[in-house]
Parts: sequence; C-alpha cells; structure tokens
Amino acid sequence: MDRAEELPHAVDAEGLLALAEGHHDRTARPLGTQEAACHLMKTYALEAPGRTVAEQDAQEALRIAAGHLALGRGRGSLGLSVPLVHAGGDGDHVLLHTWIEGDMADLAIFVGPAGRPGSLRPGRAGLAPCGWKAVPLAHERDAFARHALSGTGPLPGRTTAWSADTYAGAVR
Repeated sequence: MDRAEELPHAVDAEGLLALAEGHHDRTARPLGTQEAACHLMKTYALEAPGRTVAEQDAQEALRIAAGHLALGRGRGSLGLSVPLVHAGGDGDHVLLHTWIEGDMADLAIFVGPAGRPGSLRPGRAGLAPCGWKAVPLAHERDAFARHALSGTGPLPGRTTAWSADTYAGAVR
C-alpha cells in the first residue's frame, strides 16, 4: 500500500467500515403542522427499514414536544418548532428543533427503546442529530430563512409558506 492509501492513525477504520456496511436509506415524511404550547410545530416522521411511525408514536412525540416547549418563551423561542419522530434501527428518538432569538436554535433530543413511546427520556448532554436527521433539518433551515426571514409580506403569510414547505423522500 502506498502512502496515499494509508489512513491516519486517528481514523477508526474498523468502526467506520462497520458503520458503512449497515448504512441504508431511510424515509422522511411530513406529519403536518400543529399548534402546542404557544408554538407552531411542523412535524416529520423518519423511518428505518421495517419501522413506521404510528399515530400513537406521533401523539406521544407531540406530548413530549409540548412539555418541552412550555418553557420555550423563557429560553427565547420565536414560536416555530420542528419535531422529528424517528423510528430508528436502534430505538426511537424525538428531536425537537426550535428557532430562538439571535439567529440561534434550541435542540432537544429524547431517546428510548423501539416501540415504547412512553419510555422516551431526554438524551445525554452533547447528543447531536444523526446524519439521517440532519437532512430534513437542513431543509428546515433553508425553509426558515426563505420564508420567515427573507420572505416578504405580512408575517401570517410567511409562516403559512414556511408550514407548507416540507421535505419528503429518501434520506441517504
């Protein structure tokens, strides 16, 4: 193997190859827009192969989101939030992305065993979205900038446009 084919010692080749071997597309779909805890929430389902986000999963996620968002104004929330309900291969997750003051966002992640939405609990400090969750979040960042920040006209029309601008499809 020549020098160009060698990996730096810092790269966990075995771990990276194992991760790549198990990587597969997931499906993202919008679940609609709801109001809860003084927030407009645009909700998504993200599903691993063989898993689906059932109605009870979505309802439990929205209950968790409403509880978390109840304190949102105190944290500078602007009232727009994106809950992501993920039926993952390793368990279930609810990610709650909320736009806050100062061009920032608040992120909360809840984790639990597969198929037990009542067992979701806050994730550990420092936990960040996985690569699959990052795709609809990137769309949402662009939709927020496009409609809420750079849009023109009265704010109700801009938030309606933001609500209608959703991501759906395969997530690589």
